[in-house]
Amino acid sequence: MAENTALTEFREKFRVEDLLIIKTEAWSWSVRPLQPTLGAGVLSLNREAASFSEVTPAEMAEMATLIATLEKTLKTAFAYDRINYLMLMMVDHQVHFHVIPRYESGRQFAGLEWVDAGWPALPVLADCQHRDAALMLIRDSLRAASTS
Repeated sequence: MAENTALTEFREKFRVEDLLIIKTEAWSWSVRPLQPTLGAGVLSLNREAASFSEVTPAEMAEMATLIATLEKTLKTAFAYDRINYLMLMMVDHQVHFHVIPRYESGRQFAGLEWVDAGWPALPVLADCQHRDAALMLIRDSLRAASTS
């Protein structure tokens, strides 16, 4: 029961269902509630797992396919320059990656200026641009780009 609660708490904290872009059998890709860069997301396992070694070979294969779609979608929607995948799990003990598109120069989206404060070094995860102002627009743009 506690494991299921941990997964539920993780999915609620990151608003996975609300900000969902693509869901497969094993993985969910959603917009990250705090945006250090335009289009930042969370790639999370749909079942409880506290360590990466618990991911099955079938789930890994599915993740590889989803990552190809994710990268193409982000490139189409926001023309990122690089992409970072961070698996931190110090606070949230659930298999997930923070997907951080990286930008050498600023981007305009939803009438807002978006900058990558960490370029070309580490992303500044604590940087939260524009709070909730554009989350649903980002989600909708990525959903649309994923089907094109």
